[in-house]
Amino acid sequence: MMELRGLSKFYDGVPAVTDFSLDIRDDEYVTLLGPSGSGKSTLLRLIAGLERPDAGSVILDGKNLTGLPTYLRGLGFVQQKFGLFPHMSVRENIGFGLRNRQIDPITNNTELADRVDRMLDLVGLRGFGERMVGEISGGQRQRVSLARTLICEPRICLLDEPLGALDANLRDRMTVELRRIRKTLGVTFMHVTGNEAEALAMGDRMIVLDKGRAIQTDVPDTIFHRPACVRVAKFLNAYNIFTGRQENGRFSARGSSLSLPEGIFDARHYVVRYDKISICAPETRQPQGHGRMEAEFVTSEFLGSRVIHFFRCPDGSVIEAQQHLSAMETMALRQGEKQVLCWPLADALFYGNDGALLERERILEVAQ
Repeated sequence: MMELRGLSKFYDGVPAVTDFSLDIRDDEYVTLLGPSGSGKSTLLRLIAGLERPDAGSVILDGKNLTGLPTYLRGLGFVQQKFGLFPHMSVRENIGFGLRNRQIDPITNNTELADRVDRMLDLVGLRGFGERMVGEISGGQRQRVSLARTLICEPRICLLDEPLGALDANLRDRMTVELRRIRKTLGVTFMHVTGNEAEALAMGDRMIVLDKGRAIQTDVPDTIFHRPACVRVAKFLNAYNIFTGRQENGRFSARGSSLSLPEGIFDARHYVVRYDKISICAPETRQPQGHGRMEAEFVTSEFLGSRVIHFFRCPDGSVIEAQQHLSAMETMALRQGEKQVLCWPLADALFYGNDGALLERERILEVAQ
């Protein structure tokens, strides 16, 4: 098990990572989500030994790695831009680290060839070993980069936005492949990404990083359905966030007065997921237990299995509603027409002035 204890890193007095602590278990896939500049790559470099922390420690199986050079840590590092040698074949790239490492290099050509062959099979590149890296696709180069790291049998493999340079189709395929490869080897992966769908789909456990601090760590399902703070909800790119004020049992935001469920007090942010919103005709009455807002239809964006509809709120801001094609109603939407947007109040989330999630049960106990 790896223990990260109070890791901090500053550049010219500006914090990049601040007091980051985490236990990384054996044989798990950890994803780390955050916007650009949140400290994701810096954190990986601190773990790998490519940067020295200003405070804190990196401990693996009880051994403090903090002062050790990268090559003595027993960790692997996969970069976004692959870092392959263009003058070498696929086979030579994969075997390079094993042949040239400072501790226990493999110099027997037969043993080296056998291990490279097994790794080519694992990453689905049998028959590609003699090709030059310029002769293979981006997805195949990513597999070569991963194979070159994994052949050295690292205890933990650090992946710095490994799918960021791939197109959408390749990214989807490599998402499946990375999970398969990790499960086959039983190696712990720590995967950094700025893509929320990637982080949610791949991780056994997920960390959301903002301004160098972990603001939520949990299983992806919990993070998606119950973001711990409004900043996490924003990073997930799946929620409408209405910032306003609560008064007289209702919530004023976006030029509308919105219904509230019982037991919510001092809400500052009213949050509704895109796919929880239903589109109704203007004459539709508000169902009991639902929130409601009138809005003007602007346009739709077709995304294959789903459609995102954009509406203009009374104050001119935009609200999004998502519908899966399998559940779409045959309702014609015309630009500029008023529609009614409804959502179950039970599915709405509420956050206070500090941005933290308001727990209804706790608030009711305080109110009593």
